[in-house]
Amino acid sequence: MPLSTQSQGDDEQYVLVANLDNARNLSNILKAITFKDHAIFTATTNGLKVTVEDSKCLQANAFIQAEIFQEFTIREDLVAFQINLTVLLDCLNIFGGTTTPGKIHKNKRIKKKLHLRWDSTCFLSVFCDAAGVSTALRMCYKGYGYPLTLFLEEGGVVTVCKINTQEPEEPIDFEFCSTNVTNKVILQSESLKEAFSELDMTSEVLQITMSPSQPYFRLSTFGNAGNAHYDYSKDSDMMELFKCTETQTNRYKMSLLKPSTKALALSCKVSVRTDNRGFLSLQYLVRNDDGQICFVEYYCCPDEEVEEN
Repeated sequence: MPLSTQSQGDDEQYVLVANLDNARNLSNILKAITFKDHAIFTATTNGLKVTVEDSKCLQANAFIQAEIFQEFTIREDLVAFQINLTVLLDCLNIFGGTTTPGKIHKNKRIKKKLHLRWDSTCFLSVFCDAAGVSTALRMCYKGYGYPLTLFLEEGGVVTVCKINTQEPEEPIDFEFCSTNVTNKVILQSESLKEAFSELDMTSEVLQITMSPSQPYFRLSTFGNAGNAHYDYSKDSDMMELFKCTETQTNRYKMSLLKPSTKALALSCKVSVRTDNRGFLSLQYLVRNDDGQICFVEYYCCPDEEVEEN
């Protein structure tokens, strides 16, 4: 049925209901952490946290605050489930991922209904009325054992997607806390994109040096073309914050860091932090189509610690 015609009683059967006038505000942020098929969704009154992990060495979290949604209702303290992220993104972009925000229209007449089976993971019902150019989203979840139901409406076409959910696994606790952070810099994302374009991506590792003295903040690669370094001065126009208390040099597997470039491409600022164990936190500030702010954070364990001479 059209999204806005659902009654208050219908909503009460769900433990989680979230509405967006523009489905791209969810799909774009999820693309920034899509490097594995499955993700853990955790909802609280503050909003949604979506977690993806790889080999216990890399964790990505997307934070979508409750204020991003036009409606965000949660009837339990915490709602959590695991879902196929690839299928979810396919559903969110079923109309092609348009850029114009849509509205959920009232009293929409349904002229035609089609049922499509999309493997064992997802079931779709498509209600056809008229062509359109914008997509609105209503996301509903009844609780443990139930599928995640998506109602997507674009120009009179309403698609209902039901995606199977699983019991969530316990996410890895990287024990990365602010009290153990030794070094932190905040950069404009454009400068980091430029650095990655100049460094040799054939390198198996990215070496990061952070220091209260020169070279301050250095990125290094060791690839087929030889060694390459990219330095930032602490007084650089690209550097919004420089707070380093000790010299640290750590290496991180490039294969683990490459997924984070999806978030970098969407972001306008990035925070780079290391703790006393050399664990890396990359936090990206992302503005959505409506100018609202979301965050994507990557945690990565060090591949090897490098002793400075």
